[in-house]
Amino acid sequence: MDLDKSSVIVSAAALVVLGAALGGFASFQMFDQRFDSLEEEMNDPREVVYVNSSDSNEQLTELFDEVDQSVVSITTLGTSNAQGSGFVYSGEGYIVTNQHVVEGAENVRVTFTDGSTERAEIVGTDENNDLAVLQVDKEDLQPMELGNLSDVRVGQTAIAVGNPFGLRGTMTSGIISQQGRMLPTDTGFSIPNVLQTDAAINPGNSGGPLLNVQGEVVGVNTAINSRTGTFSGIGFAIPVNIVKNVVPEMIEQEGGFDYPWIGVSGYTVTPEIADAMNLSNASGFLVVNVVEDGPAEKAGLKGGNQTVEVGQVERTVGGDVITGIDGNQMQGIGDILTYLQSSTEVGETVNVTVIREGEEMNIPLTLGSRDESDN
Repeated sequence: MDLDKSSVIVSAAALVVLGAALGGFASFQMFDQRFDSLEEEMNDPREVVYVNSSDSNEQLTELFDEVDQSVVSITTLGTSNAQGSGFVYSGEGYIVTNQHVVEGAENVRVTFTDGSTERAEIVGTDENNDLAVLQVDKEDLQPMELGNLSDVRVGQTAIAVGNPFGLRGTMTSGIISQQGRMLPTDTGFSIPNVLQTDAAINPGNSGGPLLNVQGEVVGVNTAINSRTGTFSGIGFAIPVNIVKNVVPEMIEQEGGFDYPWIGVSGYTVTPEIADAMNLSNASGFLVVNVVEDGPAEKAGLKGGNQTVEVGQVERTVGGDVITGIDGNQMQGIGDILTYLQSSTEVGETVNVTVIREGEEMNIPLTLGSRDESDN
């Protein structure tokens, strides 16, 4: 633990008083020995580290200086004009931003910290995950380091850098408020494992990085939950593992990402649904509809076949309940989407565990592509 000399002396004095109040010479002697030990540490220049209240601010200041040149401002002209943020992904000029920032764009320009503005080409877009990759012709770019989602914990410091309301190079900080959120998109699919943060995010932050204290990207700021259109304490960022999976393929294919697809719709099992279907556990994903000629129908998965009232709402039940894929437990749709996106490929055959009429069975299913879907 880092201690400055004055805080050590005050703490030690408080301990001495406490020892006397307890009336025990042994306690006093123990505290006195601790005081002597701390005094020796302070007198050893190799051990002394002086800490003051501005250290955390200094850390953020240094972090901003390190990453600012890698965060860009993006302006688009087209069917609708937009302004957002992005960050340097590689030295080859690739820039990561949100798909909604460049949607309908005919002209995209990227402005850097040095004041230069470059025309950008849209390499690929991914509407399902609200990601886009641009490319600019500029040398000496400094790519940002990508972190690991497995290292992210609720309560950790989160830092957003971007251009809210067009204000260049703005930093805000907060914490990771929660993980594993599902963020619906206009495609009918949801983005899994989304990070929630209370670091202030406003219009113009879209596409900018969400960082940890090491300056590594842990997410791409994409949305806020607000009734006014401005920040109200809840922001969302696409997790870095999706960036790692999707962006390289978008660059390689010069287009979108090919998502593995089962071809079902339904909802996560709740205690009420479990009771209605006499399930022993309220977990898994209830299949309500199976897409015609989709992977699930070809594999033999069954959709719902009866309607019941669940919590004063009519629900279709009776279909297969997906509880696992390839031996991995699936608690709901979030687990399914995450596993398919991170661990499988289109054309791969997976082993789907379902509960059908109270019996557990394993069904081999060959994954299709979301491009086959009408959604």
